[in-house]
Parts: sequence; C-alpha cells; structure tokens
Amino acid sequence: MLLDGRDPAAIDRAAQALADGDLVGIPTETVYGLGARADDDAAVAKVFAAKGRPADHPLIVHVADAAGARAFAADWPAVAQRLVQVFWPGPLTVIVPRAPGMAAAAAGGQDTVGLRCPGHPVAHALLVAARERGVAGVAAPSANRFGRISPTRAEHVVDEFEPGLLVLDGGACDVGIESSIVDCSRGHPVLLRPGVLTRAQLEAAAGEPLRDRDQQAPRASGTLEAHYAPRAKLRLMAGPMLKTALEMVDGAPLKLAVYCRTVPFGAAGRALWRRMPDRPDAAAHELFSVLRELDAEGVALIWVEDPPPGPEWDGVRDRLSRAAAS
Repeated sequence: MLLDGRDPAAIDRAAQALADGDLVGIPTETVYGLGARADDDAAVAKVFAAKGRPADHPLIVHVADAAGARAFAADWPAVAQRLVQVFWPGPLTVIVPRAPGMAAAAAGGQDTVGLRCPGHPVAHALLVAARERGVAGVAAPSANRFGRISPTRAEHVVDEFEPGLLVLDGGACDVGIESSIVDCSRGHPVLLRPGVLTRAQLEAAAGEPLRDRDQQAPRASGTLEAHYAPRAKLRLMAGPMLKTALEMVDGAPLKLAVYCRTVPFGAAGRALWRRMPDRPDAAAHELFSVLRELDAEGVALIWVEDPPPGPEWDGVRDRLSRAAAS
C-alpha cells in the first residue's frame, strides 16, 4: 500500500503501524528501508522473514537524533561523537557497544549495534512520530529480498513485497547507495563499508586514520562478499577488456546490457546501452535504479565498466564488486 510521505496523516498511520509491531517501507536519502521497531524482537523477526535474511546478519537501527542513539549504546565512544557531529543526519552508520537488553535481534545477537540518523525529511518525520508512540528506534535494512538490488524508489519496494505492505513514498533517494559504516566499538575506528563519504572526509571528522576491516570486526550490513545482485549475471571489466569483449560478440544473439563510460556507444549493436556518469555521486545516485531497469529488460548479462580509480569511487566500486560476486 503506497502512501504519500508528504502527508502528515500518512506519517501518523505509518508511525502507528510501527508501534503496533508491523513493517513499513521507509524512504531515506541512501535507499529505501524495510522498518520495524527495534525494541521489539518479534517485530524485527518479521523483517528477517520478509527479506529471507539470515537472523545473524545485523540490521541498522535508525533514530531521530543522537540522543535517541545513546539509548541503544552501552558506551558512546568519543570518535563516534566526533563523526556524528559532522555527518548526522546523513549517510553514516556508527557501530558502538550495545546496551544490554536493547535491540538484540536487530544486532544479530552481537554485543554491538549499528546506529544511523537519516537525513531524509520523511524518515525523520516518521522517526519523531514513532518516538511519540514509544518506539525508540527503527531497525531497517534495505527493502528488498536478501542479496538483491537495493530499492531507491517507492515502486521498487512495492515490486519486492506483498501488496499489503505499507510504503511511504518519499521520491527517489538522493544518495542512491547505502551508508558508510564505521566501527567505533574497539578503540580505533574501522571502515567496514564505504559509501559516498570518502575515507578522507571520515578521517578528518574522526581526527584519526580509519583502519581497514579485519577478522575481529563485528558483522555489519551489506558486507557479505555477494550482495546487491540483479537476476542477470553481472560482470565487471576494465574499459579495454570490455571493448574487446564487445567486438568479439558483435552480431551474436546475446541478451546483453552494457553500463559504461568510455567504450563507444554501438560497439556491439545488439546490446542495450546505458552510460555511467563521470561523477561518482551521480553514478551512485542512479546505480541501483539502472541495474533494476536493465534487469527488467530481461537481459541475461550485464557488462559494467570498472569505475575509475580513486577513493571517491569506493562506494560504487564496492557495490558493483559484490553484485558481480553473486
């Protein structure tokens, strides 16, 4: 059931649904989320069931503000505070020690919890309205079947789930890929998932270097090797390799789509073409929407040109690499 997220009555209806333990499709600036009240393990279990997601793969808890985040934290590290002061509300998740008895199911049973304050006005209005009804925070992974392409429009969510799911329409997501995740639970900040925020931006706010993910890192959303996958087989290739591959299959009866920046349009006349933007933020904004569009065309293969080198492309590169691993 699609509701206009600009309508206060729709916000109230969705907030009450969350308070009652029901699921709601929620727009954020990154992607749409499938939300349940984080303080109700039975409600959170519905998220895992709807998505087909393993119950030990943690969810991110969304809150209206930093004060709301502290209710879920056993400790609030100084580096987490420095990061959220700069980037909240916005596309950043911090992982901190979890308060006993809070959001155990959402955390996948871990003693840490991922927290985010989204910057989308509809999400913020919903979180405030839900808080007024006793909902401390909303656990919300991306609103898609587990491992598949994340949704960036309300209609994507409607297509994924049963017609009865209440979905707030907040328009197309501005960012288009999921939040950066920084683990702040172990003394030194660790970058677990890149997003549109660069490492340099995060380090400047943290006041110290970010370490790379290691074997002791807590489990976190979107960090499995295979994720974000279309039904078609996605393959990443460098520009010259892509051009050569297209020349080799030119004229062959392939159901092929190509998403690239530098290979000339028409190198393989039968392929369905989309041009990747030159700016990383623009590419991130449209990435999942384009993959869904190409998938809907019924192609068997999607060949994608490697993003350019450089940390500003890390978020797009991460999503494409995981999609290609599926």
